Amino acid sequence: MDFRWDLIWEYAPLFLKGTLVTIGLSVAGIVFGSVLGLFIGLGKMMRKKLWALPFNWYINCFRGTPLMVQILLIHFAVVPVFLGTTNAIVAAILALSLNSAAYVAEIFRAGIQSIDKGQMEAARSLGMTHGQAMRFVILPQAIKRMIPPLGNEFIVLIKDSSLAALIAAPELMYWGRAMQGQYMRPWEPYLTAAVIYLVLTLSLNFLLNRIERRLATE
Repeated sequence: MDFRWDLIWEYAPLFLKGTLVTIGLSVAGIVFGSVLGLFIGLGKMMRKKLWALPFNWYINCFRGTPLMVQILLIHFAVVPVFLGTTNAIVAAILALSLNSAAYVAEIFRAGIQSIDKGQMEAARSLGMTHGQAMRFVILPQAIKRMIPPLGNEFIVLIKDSSLAALIAAPELMYWGRAMQGQYMRPWEPYLTAAVIYLVLTLSLNFLLNRIERRLATE
């Protein structure tokens, strides 16, 4: 196999730019998805089924449809309604955040419900309100249990950000496809993109393992 390093060197600045955009999309998706996911997860746990119904259907819709379809719908239909024209970066962040929120909501719900009910009852017997008990007693314990599944979700989000190339968001995979289209060579662009994605996911995995070990010792 004739592997041309000179092509990778030529595209290195564009791969670097694409990597920064990929990191930006992933971080935005993780932050907005986590905040929205916590809100949706708490909404799904409401005792009145009618109030919890919209949150249930939000999760069903976003988990039950392909992310690629969601990206295309948001890019071509939703974003133009609010901005007057479409924007690939905004559409990618919105799609990744909304999709991630559905999965994060289930992680939050499962983590909170895994805490023994006696913990809530004990906190309430000490005079805490429901909100105080959640904030100071339930959530700190639940978050420790949520870190492994949240880490998996964040790693999936980094890899899923490659779908933003479909709407011409200038992230890592976009430049990989551009290089492949220009030189008609599959190995150099796609192997380079794969190695960069691997470095990103391994770095995140290392960081999450450190956080998990630190919380386990507290």
